[in-house]
Amino acid sequence: MENKKLRRSRRERMIAGVCGGIAEYFDLDATLVRVAYVLLSLFTAFAGVLCYLILILVMPQDNNYIDRL
Repeated sequence: MENKKLRRSRRERMIAGVCGGIAEYFDLDATLVRVAYVLLSLFTAFAGVLCYLILILVMPQDNNYIDRL
């Protein structure tokens, strides 16, 4: 069994890698998670922005990704 951990993605990153990390953890498409995040933020009076900022601070960075040129 694979031991998954929720981490900010370095591969699927647009701003801080939060949505990419959630997508990798749940084996989803990162674009789908981003669209869901935007819709959630719009319909909750931008509470999603506060959640995103908290997740940036709480979720550790994924250090297993090797940057390749």
